Amino acid sequence: MHQHEIDAELSLPGAEELLGSTAAAHLAYTGIDGTPRVVPVGFYWTGQEVVISTADTAPKVAALAQHPDVALSIDGGNTPDQARALSIRGRAATQIVDGVVPEYLEAARQTMDAAAAAQFEQACRAMYPRMARIAVRPQWVRFFDFGAGRLPRFLAELASNATR
Repeated sequence: MHQHEIDAELSLPGAEELLGSTAAAHLAYTGIDGTPRVVPVGFYWTGQEVVISTADTAPKVAALAQHPDVALSIDGGNTPDQARALSIRGRAATQIVDGVVPEYLEAARQTMDAAAAAQFEQACRAMYPRMARIAVRPQWVRFFDFGAGRLPRFLAELASNATR
């Protein structure tokens, strides 16, 4: 997928809303034993990469060192008309940082008032002597808005055939 296609998908209003309004995603990766995993993760969108922060001892950190290809899904909506999903594929670049990953704290500030965010930061600094910063730069992206008819191609074709 070319960069202009990636940028076009990411700049769609619904995609931007999912990237900016939620801090929950599902990360798919290959475990050390070669079997697939899907885990819920918090994330922060920098405008160029999805940043996931975790303990440096988390199993996914070691697995991503061996198998860095990943997929992310960020979903929204509770009814068929509201259902939206942003699917991202890329390679994970993992870095161990001393203390707390800055984007981890920034994500918390987006959902907490100043006092709660300060308390959260204090607790994190006490808990994490080191963290892993997992950055995924999108290499392939698709935004689906099921209620608006922005569907995967195979579903659009099925729907078109059903209405003929």
